[in-house]
Amino acid sequence: MRNLLKIFLSLIVVTGLVLVFYNSSFSQERVSPNSYNLTDYEKLTGKKITKFKEAPMLAELVKQGKLPPVEQRLPKEPLVVKVVEEIGQYGGTWRRAWLGPADGAGVDRLLMEPLLRYDSSYKKVPQLAKSWKVSRDGKVFTFYLREGVKWSDGIPFTAEDVIFYYEDILLNKELTPVIPDWMQIDGTIGKVEKIDDYTVRFVFEKPYGFFIEQFSQIGGKEFYAPKHYLKQFHPKYTPKEKLDSIVKESGFQAWYQLFSQKMDQRLNPDRPTLRAWKLKTSATAPLVIYERNPFYWKIDPEGNQLPYIDRIQMSLMENKDMINLKAMTGELDFQHRHIIARNYTLFKENEKKGDYRVLRWKGCEGANFHFMFNQNYSKDPVLLQFLRNDKFRKALSLAINREEINQICFLGLGKPRQFSIISGLPYYDSEWEKLYAEYDPKRANELLDQIGLRKRDKDGFRLRPDGKVFSITLDATPWSGVEADVLELVKKYWEAIGIKVYINIIERSLYNTRVQANEVALPVWSCNGNFYGALRRLVPVYIGIDTWANEYTRWYLTGGKSGERPDRDIARLFELYNKLLATANEKERDAIAKAIINLHKKNLWFVGIVGEVMELAIVKNNFRNVPETLLCDWFLYWPRNAEPEQFFIKQ
Repeated sequence: MRNLLKIFLSLIVVTGLVLVFYNSSFSQERVSPNSYNLTDYEKLTGKKITKFKEAPMLAELVKQGKLPPVEQRLPKEPLVVKVVEEIGQYGGTWRRAWLGPADGAGVDRLLMEPLLRYDSSYKKVPQLAKSWKVSRDGKVFTFYLREGVKWSDGIPFTAEDVIFYYEDILLNKELTPVIPDWMQIDGTIGKVEKIDDYTVRFVFEKPYGFFIEQFSQIGGKEFYAPKHYLKQFHPKYTPKEKLDSIVKESGFQAWYQLFSQKMDQRLNPDRPTLRAWKLKTSATAPLVIYERNPFYWKIDPEGNQLPYIDRIQMSLMENKDMINLKAMTGELDFQHRHIIARNYTLFKENEKKGDYRVLRWKGCEGANFHFMFNQNYSKDPVLLQFLRNDKFRKALSLAINREEINQICFLGLGKPRQFSIISGLPYYDSEWEKLYAEYDPKRANELLDQIGLRKRDKDGFRLRPDGKVFSITLDATPWSGVEADVLELVKKYWEAIGIKVYINIIERSLYNTRVQANEVALPVWSCNGNFYGALRRLVPVYIGIDTWANEYTRWYLTGGKSGERPDRDIARLFELYNKLLATANEKERDAIAKAIINLHKKNLWFVGIVGEVMELAIVKNNFRNVPETLLCDWFLYWPRNAEPEQFFIKQ
């Protein structure tokens, strides 16, 4: 059955802070914020919200004396969430699918509750923090928490939960061996201080003007933890003998293993949460249930406590194809994760039968598939010299027929383009998008001739300076389902200009190991098309599965004590990155960002193929308040930016 399904699906391929706005290429008009502090909403609309309502299942618990009234469960100033279509109806079960606990990132991106975040208009908006301010020198960042928010067990959420996360989790070396770089400036870790029960401040020794951007998009996803619950598993608060006993009874070897499991709200049903729905079953069950949080701190414009939907039911599926089939047969209410774009035609053909609609959301990948030319490739010094040659990189880019790849591998749902910031976002550069992205094999051949690769063997393949056939192995890992298709076409294009190509598809963890060891000549991955999201790729300041200059990165991270000194332009990238982090002035930051982009335009370290590929969401026709248009940027915690708490099932 599984093989038949794979064959069937494969056939488809063949038959303020800073206020930033979209431009007209994405939206016809300014998108207004999705959420407001209650007082701000009342001032804006002139409408007072004086009465609050709740779901029938919670009203019944209030009658039974098992819950306090809704007025006592909400904070003093709830967050008001705008509805997409209409005020919703309470009740029902949202059916979706997943691949098990290892797929938990999808749950986080759906339910995340940060202190602040970007909304769909790219404006920073309050969440658990109702407001914040930045000192003139860019060293102190003060957050004012929403008073009266309660954990799902009714215990108040306060500054203590933020301090607990900072002092007892982030700074604990057994729990966090490496402090994340967004919490540091110039290698110095920032401090977090409690001012009062609802005020905390982050303090850095040096100006860190970019902190709010880093915090709201990378680091501050959930910079807090339920101290009242988790402290029983922490040696700072629980005697060693007692904690050792709990660790042993739970089947763990060390306290930090136990703590990590208890901390994870995707695995531990007992852990209190601030999210709209709380895990109620084992995370390994065939059907995983999340049930509404009775103390959730958001309301709709008529004072109805959110969420509207009672529970989320997640069916465990064997693979992505099974999820796509289940969506196609109308068995899922709303599914975005693992929905494969190349199945678009089949989804459309089954819309009526499955009683669903197919939403085409704008993808935020600057390149859904791109090559990074490894500047520290360790296996072949001759090949490395060409990887470092911009004419070589530009020749390989010109040899790719992007339009053909878009039609064959992406069903025309993407945009043939160079890797660059996507249209409609800050720092979009139309010149960069088109740079060396036209299909021009003649010019590609000319460039290769210019850099000393004129000689060829009897089969037409170019010879290197050492007399060997010029060959490249394209290592990749199957993570999006299109790599093999794209790589086969790239192989055809590059061999047509005399470069012998081998394709090597390997398991993800092995691929990661080889990339970090500089053993992959052209690492292949996707890249976010939001400048902030792409920044740590544009400037190689971290080492991971998608990095391209690891020895230069080590040089930067160690202040020159290890690694390799970078060439002039990459050294300049590091200088600009440091300035960007420290600069609070918006105009100065804009100039720095553009300077980083200009270096990439000059050097073309990355070669993109297709970007902005539409993301599909399969939505049952009675599942409402799902936006018809959405930017699928994971730095907006997509699809969190669709405000799932205001989704509802229409009766």
